[in-house]
Amino acid sequence: MTTYFNEMESIHSRLGEDDSRTLKVLADRYIGANPPIPFVFRAFYRSGILQNAQGLYDLNLSSRWPEAKPGQYAYAYGLVWSDGERNLDVLLQCLGPIQLYFNDELAYRSNVIDEIKPDACVKLNLNFVKGWNRLFIKAKHTAAGFGCLFGSDEAKVRILHVLTPFAERQGQAGWVYSAPVDRDVFENTSLPDALGSEQEGDLRWLPRCDWSESELAMPIGERLFGVQSGKQFYGWTKLDQTSYRSELCALEGSSTGPLTVWVDGTRVVELIDEGSFRVDVQLSSGLHDLIIRSRSGAASWGCTLRASAAGERLALLPPRKVHGSSEAWFYVGLLDGDVELNVAELTRTDQLYATDAYARAKTYWRLDRPDAWLRPYYENAMLSNKWTVGNVTNYARWDYPLGVTIYGLLQAGRLLERQDMIAYALDHVRSCTKMFEYSLWDREQYGFPAVNQQLVMMKMLDNCGSFGSAMLEAFKEEQDAGFLPIAERIADFILHRLERKEDGAFYRICKDEYSENTMWADDLYMSTPFLCRYAGITGSSEALDEAAKQFLLFRKYLYMPDQQIMSHVFDFKYQKPTGIPWGRGNGWTLFSLTEVLEVLPSEHLNRAALVEFFNELCEGYVELQADSGLWHQVLNDPEAYEEASCTAMFTYSFARGVRFGWFQEPQHFVGAALKAWRALTRLAIDSQGNVHGVCSGSRYAFTADYYKKDLLTVTNDNHGVGIMMLAGTEVVKLKHWLGKQELERSESE
Repeated sequence: MTTYFNEMESIHSRLGEDDSRTLKVLADRYIGANPPIPFVFRAFYRSGILQNAQGLYDLNLSSRWPEAKPGQYAYAYGLVWSDGERNLDVLLQCLGPIQLYFNDELAYRSNVIDEIKPDACVKLNLNFVKGWNRLFIKAKHTAAGFGCLFGSDEAKVRILHVLTPFAERQGQAGWVYSAPVDRDVFENTSLPDALGSEQEGDLRWLPRCDWSESELAMPIGERLFGVQSGKQFYGWTKLDQTSYRSELCALEGSSTGPLTVWVDGTRVVELIDEGSFRVDVQLSSGLHDLIIRSRSGAASWGCTLRASAAGERLALLPPRKVHGSSEAWFYVGLLDGDVELNVAELTRTDQLYATDAYARAKTYWRLDRPDAWLRPYYENAMLSNKWTVGNVTNYARWDYPLGVTIYGLLQAGRLLERQDMIAYALDHVRSCTKMFEYSLWDREQYGFPAVNQQLVMMKMLDNCGSFGSAMLEAFKEEQDAGFLPIAERIADFILHRLERKEDGAFYRICKDEYSENTMWADDLYMSTPFLCRYAGITGSSEALDEAAKQFLLFRKYLYMPDQQIMSHVFDFKYQKPTGIPWGRGNGWTLFSLTEVLEVLPSEHLNRAALVEFFNELCEGYVELQADSGLWHQVLNDPEAYEEASCTAMFTYSFARGVRFGWFQEPQHFVGAALKAWRALTRLAIDSQGNVHGVCSGSRYAFTADYYKKDLLTVTNDNHGVGIMMLAGTEVVKLKHWLGKQELERSESE
């Protein structure tokens, strides 16, 4: 029997059969460990280094320095903050001779093949330490090219955000890079201090982040946009009135053209032409939203504004915390003169603004620096190569394991009548959905999105189906209209654009990747629960029919009839299944089949076949349950360790099968489900609500040793926490159902 902790430390040793309290501990631990901390806002300079569609930072210096001479050098420097140790595969495509220094040590020096061969790509494995990590690139110019492309492998999943070095730029996003020089100024000398001043040394670092004296002398509108006849911009700041109570606040200033000023949504100034103004506004103590609209004058464009109370100047503060900027004002422009923005919609950072009356183009907030923009970043829990995420909150991430977690929180919250749990789950979903339109725009502007990476860069079922299903489950609580455009996007991808075999079965093309031309049992979960919920909301018979059909197609490729279980993967490169029944892959299959059967009409053409398939699978799984009550990581290998997430999925599915009446002989499965849940509370869930025994995210192999020896367990892995809550809710429902059945029998006798 696999042991993860002493049984005296288990939740069962403290709570026994109190399943509802066990669920409460599980959910509360997760929420406490994952506080609702949203995206980080940083100053980003569009004139700096952007990413390409694959997420690689485009350090092609030839395009930036076309006049560079062969033999010259240039440098790029970036910082990466890591909340814990993190292992990443990074990709580097050389456009010329390159040296990469990682934490001041030479990690890679290009060879002639890497430098000359078109599209040659080097994969390096880097261990990021807790704290700051330094990336420094030396590039030498040749007639063939200058610079490189650099970034993480699977960039939309294993995010690599680079921040600028140097004290003057602290908190800004992006790399700095130098102008070309004739010699390697860092040959046999130390690299520059990333936390020191960029003024040390003779290099000029870009992008430029300060205005020149002549630019600073310009009015704000002219500085940001030039003189643009008939155009306008809006500005937003916070007026700090915290030092005074019920005082009159004096607003005064001047404008070179028409100007409107609002305080907390109330218009207080309206200049129809250039001139000065002064107005007294009654304000309570606290922070107040101050909005301006400036229209371009004939020869200049700008305005000034000061606030005071009781003869003392009041501070203007940034509306949101922005790393890398202390600017008090955010600006949105350039807008056509006939655009009328809703002032109430201007005090937020989760939407775009139309630049013309037809909304043909949109824009976002920018700062009073050269080509500087406000940009939100997902910087919470970052995946490593082994899928572990350290101790940082998972909040605001769109990712498939978290789809199960959100579902688990919703179901636990409903069962326990805990509105706070439900609200937390809804808020996590909304943190992603409210930024959906922005994240599409972010990708268009910068090449690669800084938030919602998987949703925006949707290329496979992992990117959309699981979290999309959780989003639609959350829709039942509150019909948020913002969920529906995302659901339509996902449905269109699954139903009309996802790759299929000739018979219609979903599979993965994944050209030039290890998983090229394969079918995974996991993908039944990544697709069919979403399709069922989408059908329930929209009435789409196409979606529900597709969900049912896929099970029969996957059965054809992956079912192992002699044991009545599923192979993890079918590899079309070899035209055969791997023959390895990975526990969680089978768990995904059965879990998802219950989701389909729950909503599939009794008269549906495929229902009888799917109920029969459900019984076949359950008979195969129940025979492989270990004496402990758990199932093995490789189901038919008693030498494999006992794994918690597949056990929770079988528990969930057996309990539902009994309750919904799908079993031909249910009693055997009642015992198996209750035995499995008791084993989870004794052997996998400790008294603090931590979940043990969950294997990390899987690739695939034709050998069981990969699953047994390479895929080890991770405490509180996201692949197991949510399904543990779901298993618990179904056991509670099963026990209630059994009690009701017993009562009805007693009354009838």
